Amino acid sequence: MTYPDPTLFGHDPWWLIVIKAVAIFAFLMLSLLVAILMERKILGYMQMRPGPNRVGPWGLLQSLVDGVKLALKEGLIPAGVDKFIYLAAPVISVVPAFIAFSVIPMGGEVSIFGHRTALQLTDMPVAVLFVLAATSIGVYGIVLAGWASGSTYPLLGGLRSSAQVISYEIAMALSFAAVFIYAGTMSTSGIVAAQVGLWFIFPLLPSFIIYLVSMVGETNRAPFDLPEAEGELVGGFHTEYSSIKFAMFMLAEYVNMFTVSALATTLFFGGWHAPWPINMWDGANTGWWPLLWFVAKVWGFMFIFFWLRGTLPRMRYDQFMALGWKVLIPVSLVWIVIVSSVRTLRNQGVDQLTTYLITGAVVVGLLVLFALWRTVRARNIRKIPEPTMEPGTFPVPPLPTKEMASKEKTHA
Repeated sequence: MTYPDPTLFGHDPWWLIVIKAVAIFAFLMLSLLVAILMERKILGYMQMRPGPNRVGPWGLLQSLVDGVKLALKEGLIPAGVDKFIYLAAPVISVVPAFIAFSVIPMGGEVSIFGHRTALQLTDMPVAVLFVLAATSIGVYGIVLAGWASGSTYPLLGGLRSSAQVISYEIAMALSFAAVFIYAGTMSTSGIVAAQVGLWFIFPLLPSFIIYLVSMVGETNRAPFDLPEAEGELVGGFHTEYSSIKFAMFMLAEYVNMFTVSALATTLFFGGWHAPWPINMWDGANTGWWPLLWFVAKVWGFMFIFFWLRGTLPRMRYDQFMALGWKVLIPVSLVWIVIVSSVRTLRNQGVDQLTTYLITGAVVVGLLVLFALWRTVRARNIRKIPEPTMEPGTFPVPPLPTKEMASKEKTHA
């Protein structure tokens, strides 16, 4: 197995950098078309209906036709919007989604036209923090879209999205911190190299569970799709958008799903390392084979997104906030203390701690799952007393009295 040399990054020929950048863009765009189709097919199967089956053989061209339709529709701009911010918001959402994928390692060293290079556009000592920053910038597009639309419902959707990021970005960053401490590096290629023989899903199970919940909340997907709640907000932050501008918001959502899935693969599932028992083959982690294992893992997480959308109902806002601030963040802080203690003991020469850490991870992970279950199953927090009524009567507002009428005249 050949790991990329950190000194290689930044020294590739310009044409090779362009090839890798275009390849990443093409991979995400093609994956987007497949993901939309697969989501609709999977949801149709789960809900006992056929799903797309008209355009192309077995409906395979439905995503492409939908994209062409959105591109050709008339782009309407409502009156009263802040035009510059209204038009810039979709761009602000979609650009960081593509940028974040630039530090994701998709394989080891390969040869492209005689040049040895890594299947990764670039890397840096703080690569994971770069991804966190890029995904955080994307929410500005959602907030600005809601504000610039000049309408109440989009504004509420944008405010919900900002509250969502504040709640779940902290928990996600704390789950990253546990990985940094245990791996001893913040470089994505270094984290993948540290998972030889033992993926971090085992010793850092609570961090993975917290990240799994946080990444669903970060991407505004069900059951955390409160910024888009169509039953309350019509469509949320993008209610006033149409045509290609609406398509860009959808593009940003799905690309962000691929980004957080790729990051979960990199941090907890060995990155591009082959799973067991395939890793027993000597050539499993050499050449172009790692790209196959990486893509398979990413699509496994994409299936989780689809499955959650077809399984869980949307959470109430109080449940959503309680989950982030009362469960995920406190557990993350306690778990970081445990991981830091284990790392300190390892630095002092105590090596027989992996088994104890895995055992503790299982216990804490079960506690996190129990807390999640309790939060989702929670009933109304405020108990409103039911009005006492006689049998056969109906609740009516209080009738105005002479005293109330005189008070209203006085105030008038």
